[in-house]
Amino acid sequence: MDIILEIYSNYPYIVIDDYIREYEVNIIQLLFLVLLIVPFAEIYLLLQVGGIIGAMPTIFLVVFTALLGTFLLKQQGLATFRRFQLSLAQGEVPAYEMIEGPIILLGGVLLLTPGFITDILGIICLIPPLRRKVAQYLIENHLVQTVADGFQRSKANRADNVLEGEFHKEED
Repeated sequence: MDIILEIYSNYPYIVIDDYIREYEVNIIQLLFLVLLIVPFAEIYLLLQVGGIIGAMPTIFLVVFTALLGTFLLKQQGLATFRRFQLSLAQGEVPAYEMIEGPIILLGGVLLLTPGFITDILGIICLIPPLRRKVAQYLIENHLVQTVADGFQRSKANRADNVLEGEFHKEED
């Protein structure tokens, strides 16, 4: 299944090619649907958990996950930034770090949002092995093109433009 982002008359669409049929879904409609469904699911789940363990433990869990999200966001963000700087200092392209940065930010926002569904997604984004798997999936499925592709091409182009030779100044 290929997912392609295309622009039609200034409106972004997602085209899903399933080799049998094609669907065009307006991204704004999809975002609206997600923003409508997730809060209702979160409220339903909060009410169910609150009915089982009580209101105060449920509120405690929501506040605890927000505090945990803040702590993990700071810790993982700084660690990724240090790895980013180390890769640059060694002359390497920090491809994973450039992809992990936005994933960490998304995870922190999801953990700060009250609810258990967003908390689970936020934890997935902030635990390093799980985050690495998400970044690897994005790179391998070409959902995100890394800067390394352009870096390698620019190095190859520079090698093609080099002429070797000797210089002798001739006097008249």
